[in-house]
Amino acid sequence: MRYPDLATLLAARSADLAKGPLSIVMAEDEVEVNSTLAHQIKIGFRDVILLAPEGIEVAPEHEAVVHVVTHDVYAPSALVAAVNQVIERLPGTWIHYCYNAEYLFYPFVESRRVRELVTFHTEERREAMMTFVVDLYAGDLGTDPNAVSLSDAWLDRSGYYALARKDPARNWEAKDRQLDFFGGLRRRFEEHVPWGRRKIDRISLFRAKPGLRLLSDFTLSDEEMNTYACIWHHNLTAAVCSFRAAKALTANPGSRDAVKTFRWRNSARFDWQSQQLLNLGIIEPGQWF
Repeated sequence: MRYPDLATLLAARSADLAKGPLSIVMAEDEVEVNSTLAHQIKIGFRDVILLAPEGIEVAPEHEAVVHVVTHDVYAPSALVAAVNQVIERLPGTWIHYCYNAEYLFYPFVESRRVRELVTFHTEERREAMMTFVVDLYAGDLGTDPNAVSLSDAWLDRSGYYALARKDPARNWEAKDRQLDFFGGLRRRFEEHVPWGRRKIDRISLFRAKPGLRLLSDFTLSDEEMNTYACIWHHNLTAAVCSFRAAKALTANPGSRDAVKTFRWRNSARFDWQSQQLLNLGIIEPGQWF
């Protein structure tokens, strides 16, 4: 069902949506919208909100789970504002957010549903999960000029690093258990990426609570929820495998002529399996076995 705005959906369906876990997908264009929705449904999100402009259609098999909301996806901080609206109305609900052509992967995603994931994370007294945006790109831009191909997807197997996250309110001291992560296409083509968009870490899976806000850099207003681990051991982490940077670099006038290929000596074909991400050290199972 399509709703004219997010407020209308929340007024009509809050009781159902609150059961969670809930996924929010913002479609900036038509690229791989239905494959994104299919992935969210497959891994176990009970409901999916699709924020989309007029004209984007949802496959009939997804209509029972997907709530389509007409949304100005080009407004400043369009996704952040929408997520905060949902947080306010659905305290206690586990929420994931992403864009189209982005796919959430966590340890053992092939055999375990997202409800199992957040249940275990909750048992570890964690209310948010660190996720890393792993840039995907088509292997042949001649065949796939928009850099998107599910059957020929590649990723960087190295080149990722982290810097201490400094606190300006405490004389720029390093924040406890918080790091800024970099890598992928945003690192290799950094001259075409504004500084504020180069980080690849997001807190994109979390439990809503009163007063919580998602910030413009995809961190949360609660500092503990921005940490990559608790104080006693390492925790689960996940990845958002994303064609978004590749799409932008091949479409933007300032960068498209500079991009002949995204493949380099440290590219590897993405096999769409969580084990590959575990082997590369991109995601971590923590104590979940």
